[in-house]
Amino acid sequence: MARFELKLPKMGESVAEATITNWLKKVGETIEMDEAVLEIATDKVDSEVPSEVSGTLVEILFQVDDVVQVGQTIAIIETEGGAVSATPEVKLEAPVAVAEVVKTVEAAIETSAPADFSGSDKFFSPLVKNMAKAEGISLAELETIAGSGKEGRVNKEDILKYIANRGTVVIPAAAVAAPVVATVKAEAPVAQKAAPVSVNGGDEIVEMDRMRKLISGYMVASVQTSAHVQSFIEVDVTNIVKWRDKVKSAFEKREGEKLTFTPIMMEAVAKALKDFPGMNISVDGDYIIKRKNINLGMAAALPNGNLIVPVIKNADQLNLVGMAKAVNDLGSRAKAGKLKPDDTQGGTYTVTNVGTFGSVFGTPIINQPQVGILALGAIRKVPAVIETPEGDFIGIRQKMFLSHSYDHRVVDGALGGSFVKRVAEYLEAWDINRDF
Repeated sequence: MARFELKLPKMGESVAEATITNWLKKVGETIEMDEAVLEIATDKVDSEVPSEVSGTLVEILFQVDDVVQVGQTIAIIETEGGAVSATPEVKLEAPVAVAEVVKTVEAAIETSAPADFSGSDKFFSPLVKNMAKAEGISLAELETIAGSGKEGRVNKEDILKYIANRGTVVIPAAAVAAPVVATVKAEAPVAQKAAPVSVNGGDEIVEMDRMRKLISGYMVASVQTSAHVQSFIEVDVTNIVKWRDKVKSAFEKREGEKLTFTPIMMEAVAKALKDFPGMNISVDGDYIIKRKNINLGMAAALPNGNLIVPVIKNADQLNLVGMAKAVNDLGSRAKAGKLKPDDTQGGTYTVTNVGTFGSVFGTPIINQPQVGILALGAIRKVPAVIETPEGDFIGIRQKMFLSHSYDHRVVDGALGGSFVKRVAEYLEAWDINRDF
């Protein structure tokens, strides 16, 4: 039998860590090659980690909610035959609540013999063992801690709670010239807020899920960071509507893809960004970063109501067919929860379609560290003045609003207004006879 180290795989150039959200396999269960072992979450998307081998899961090195670095070993799988893969020692970062306690005993622990937890019939994860060693907790003492994990196992929260209430740390006598006992008052556990009580018994209290909490944090941080201003412009898209109605069946038959309005809008935005590169920037403190590539973020609503922004890389280099394929691919994978972490990284400008839900226009919040975001309103039939050589008359036209939010710290009204006007000009100049 050989031991295989399952490591957190690389998930994109800009992704360095992930949070474990769920273990799909338990210790002792068999695993097939390419079978998902656990679920992880980055700051944008959730994904699964498959096994590279077939075997039996014999050890889990991290628990749910632990943050793991790319390349770290997260589990051990026992396989038939082959070479044994050495398991690296898991180093523990001191918990914030007991950081001072750990510093007090750090020198003593380094020079003293490590505690032996091999004699216990109970299962303790490497993380729990390291925390116990760092706090001078003996095996007998560790076995008295009540576990809240599956099958009564002691997890990180259990041992942190125990340490906080324990209050006294004993430094091993062998590590110093004379026996020393250091008494340290641990920080009191943070009291959890009591759930609000319904007056009439009819209200339901639901905790935000992980992604909703992240979105909430991003939105508040963006408003606090950027000086948001908006410009609005109404666009006549009658020719686009007529052209799409004329070619959409042939497009789907030839390309195997549905043609929506989104790739048409994205094409116009990408062209406008080439005309106004001052919108394709980001801010880092007192510095402005001029982005070389035009990577368009495409805000998409998930089935659970949350929001995600996959990115179309090098959007200005795509023709309409390529743009449609990119839009459809990212949109379908977003709905199915199949986006990869790198799919949401590297955006330089974002477009959101508020018209999908019937909104005429909106005031979107900038996706940091970008400096602009464009909201596409609903396309509506409206009465409009039509100018002709014979005079003006009232006709029915297809119109929509473009709402441009931009960061007034680095983008003034002239640039912000000129950019959205250029997008409108590209849309209104649409050639009804063009090919796709």
